[in-house]
Amino acid sequence: MTSDLPSTASLPSQLDIWQETLGWQPTPAQQDQFQTLYAYILDANQHVNLTRITEPLDFWEKHLWDSLRGVAIGLASDAPARVMDVGTGAGFPGLPLAIARPDWDVTLLDSTRKKIDVVQAALPLLGLTNVTPMVGRVETLGHLPTHREQYDWVLLRAVASVATCAEYALPLVKLGGQVVLYRGQWTVEEEQQLQAVARQLGGAIAQVDAFETPFTQGVRHSIYLTKVAATPAAYPRAVGIPKQQPLLA
Repeated sequence: MTSDLPSTASLPSQLDIWQETLGWQPTPAQQDQFQTLYAYILDANQHVNLTRITEPLDFWEKHLWDSLRGVAIGLASDAPARVMDVGTGAGFPGLPLAIARPDWDVTLLDSTRKKIDVVQAALPLLGLTNVTPMVGRVETLGHLPTHREQYDWVLLRAVASVATCAEYALPLVKLGGQVVLYRGQWTVEEEQQLQAVARQLGGAIAQVDAFETPFTQGVRHSIYLTKVAATPAAYPRAVGIPKQQPLLA
């Protein structure tokens, strides 16, 4: 894979940590794609504010490893899947997942065109043909037949409150599908609120997975919701309402 990107420091390979923590490790070609993604993000970051995480080890841990840790169970699956990354920003967690699972169809959604343009420009450099970048609002897509209850996985990383995230995501996921909320700290109060709100939307908490990042020992939680019933037609509510007026438990 060649590109005209400026040379950058090399990412650590950390194959043993990939294998130990995720039961998966990248091929040499996928490691090259991760390196290209790193170089591209650093270059684009000079023009668009994408991330403050720019050191090689930090980028590996907080963007690559963290992105894939939330979908580790999917990395071991032989089944194809359709995934949406809501509020993708610079393309995380969606781009690392698309690299790790080239057989999965990954939609990257963001309401900011500038960020989606950055993601779009990365695709030919990365050789990815399984990614669809979209500018739009999740509240609108959640009512379109081409998106409502069409996804096996919906991922949200640092997007909004748990109630808002549930309202964004559960209308999009198929019955039996999974929503993954990427969180830092997690409280009993949040879990109680999420369980009640998810129930209104056809979901249930399947698992709360607590772990630490491998180098900086940062506290992380992956919250898994399973779609157990159809989401009522009223949800998601109109653009802006889920964030301004989160559903009450």
